[in-house]
Amino acid sequence: MLHVPVLLKETVDALSVRRGGAYIDGTLGRAGHTKEIIARGGRVLGIDRDDQALKEVGEIENLTAVKGCHGDIKEIAYENGWKEVDGILLDLGVSSPQLDDAGRGFSFQREGPLDMRMDRSQGLTAADIVNKESAENLAWIFRTYSEERQAKKIANAIIKARERGRMFETTEELASLVSSVIGRSGPHHPATRVFQALRMAVNDELGELERALEGALSLLRDGGRLAVITFESLSDRIVKRFFSSHVGAMRSLQQGGEEWCGAEPRGKAVTKKPIVATSEECALNPRSRSAKLRVIEKGGEI
Repeated sequence: MLHVPVLLKETVDALSVRRGGAYIDGTLGRAGHTKEIIARGGRVLGIDRDDQALKEVGEIENLTAVKGCHGDIKEIAYENGWKEVDGILLDLGVSSPQLDDAGRGFSFQREGPLDMRMDRSQGLTAADIVNKESAENLAWIFRTYSEERQAKKIANAIIKARERGRMFETTEELASLVSSVIGRSGPHHPATRVFQALRMAVNDELGELERALEGALSLLRDGGRLAVITFESLSDRIVKRFFSSHVGAMRSLQQGGEEWCGAEPRGKAVTKKPIVATSEECALNPRSRSAKLRVIEKGGEI
């Protein structure tokens, strides 16, 4: 399936791209957003840890594409001579080509190896976690990364299967076990949350996001903007909390609050509420239904 960039116009509009400006796409993917930034006159440093994505993007004028994780955005930018930029984009989650490639192991809808690595040169796979972690650790992963209510029950079932000599090597094997444990209720496949949790654990998605937010804000020049697109509640919560703390939304003692628990204000919110896809976009691109775009503009001293 062709990867269709989500909230394309809304995101690039929010970045307020100026001709000759410097921008970083911390999740380059197939360069959908980047191409629009370049079309509006911007130069882009694109970062992605997926070799296949970088290969498919190829060479594009005014794009410098490098392999790396967005959690290392500041270090990568400095290494490539990008010390201060006008805008940064993070489009989080998994891309359509990754989901649709059975060999990557991201989807329970396609049988393939239980892999889920965005960077296939790293060691840890989803199969390693499922086949080696304790019941306590598995339950923690399922609860922490997807808020799966049946985390303990699923973890115990995996351990019992392993005690009988069973090893989980494919997506279908794991999805089948989860389905047998909790059954189907509602519109979503019973393994949806488990697969999300494993993907996020394998790729340290929440840790990468937290590091990326700090690094990105430090790279922006005054007036520069950071736009973040999330697709699930955990990441959105992290972004919302980070943005709130840095625009001074948490009340200080002088303002009647009990304590100042945020960072010193470093910017202002461009989006008071997250921007979501229109009904037309959702119909054309179902992946956009859960997308939320939040944007902050940097201002003042660090």
